[in-house]
Amino acid sequence: MRLTTRSSLARAVPAAVLLAVTACTDEAVPSRSSPSASSVSASSAFASPGTSAATAPASPSEDRDTTMDIRLTVDGHPIEATLNGSATARDFAALLPLTLAFSDFHETEKTADLPRRLSTSGAPEAAEAKPGDLAYYAPWGNLAVFYRGSGSSDAGLIILGHVNGDTERLATATEATIETSGR
Repeated sequence: MRLTTRSSLARAVPAAVLLAVTACTDEAVPSRSSPSASSVSASSAFASPGTSAATAPASPSEDRDTTMDIRLTVDGHPIEATLNGSATARDFAALLPLTLAFSDFHETEKTADLPRRLSTSGAPEAAEAKPGDLAYYAPWGNLAVFYRGSGSSDAGLIILGHVNGDTERLATATEATIETSGR
């Protein structure tokens, strides 16, 4: 009986060590460059003007020229907007459609909590927010929609796109549904 237990133990210990070592390597973790099903559908909706989504450029420098049309519905009124081609904007698009509750912040912007933090990889430098800008505030992980200018730039503010319509309607918004647009 002892021999069988030792023999089994002699086989089990190396197998456990091998399993533990394999679990600690990067090889077992899926690559971040492999798109998930939701990011594939959202990223394929981005296209450069004059190109289809299937022929949209893939290089990082060309991605900045791609855009995506979205629609915010506020109090039953649609407001068209355009997301830029940044990685953060594409990550936001992967969350759509969303219905978000807005809070007013400093009488310049509406903010809303997102279901998860967005990727800030390769994010552009901070810029002063203008009326109509859609932005992601990385330190808090929330969406900001500016209906008035902020007057300053913040290192954590990443511009995702711009509202193409009535920004004053946003001043009284308490909720909005955001979805891709079929324009």
